[in-house]
Amino acid sequence: MKRFLPILWLAVALIGNGFAEQSKPNATTQSAQFATATFAGGCFWCVEADFEKLPGVVDAESGYTGGQLQNPTYEQVSHGGTGHAEAVRVFYDPQKVSYEQLLDYFWHHVDPTVNGRQFCDVGSQYRTAIFYENEAQRIAAEASKAALEKSGRWAHIYTQIVPAGAFYVAEDYHQDYYKKNPIRYKYYRTTCGRDARVSEVWGMKH
Repeated sequence: MKRFLPILWLAVALIGNGFAEQSKPNATTQSAQFATATFAGGCFWCVEADFEKLPGVVDAESGYTGGQLQNPTYEQVSHGGTGHAEAVRVFYDPQKVSYEQLLDYFWHHVDPTVNGRQFCDVGSQYRTAIFYENEAQRIAAEASKAALEKSGRWAHIYTQIVPAGAFYVAEDYHQDYYKKNPIRYKYYRTTCGRDARVSEVWGMKH
């Protein structure tokens, strides 16, 4: 998403630390009682911010998945060619929110009617996708997509449903970006037209 950002704060975003294929240092996400789900919906700042507002979600982390390159950097992914998508891994309590509810929430926060882009961000790295981690998630994800297609509301749903692979946690400066840089985040989200388009697609106030 950064190629659309003003130069003034693009420089800020580029000052980051390294990352490893692990979750953010949050003890709550390590508990066996929590499950994980992975979604790609364009800018991971926005997807992370949206999911962390959903009751039952205990944490969410931005990262890269779905590509061939090991340990990709933001610069590599954002330029395209690695096959990765900006994605978010969600840690949730199944006793408070179901995977089916996560799916419904995901659909209503993206534009599934476009291919290889989301809002102002263009490229396969901004595609929408559901990365299932087991057979139950695959069945639920495919059923949810089929229901949308059956509704006849849209000509085509481009969101991919694919097996989850290696998830590489994004650099520290991307994590909880909406909390660390609320003004810049709000400016990006507004100018990118995310909420306006979601409202248009789903016919609701967002």
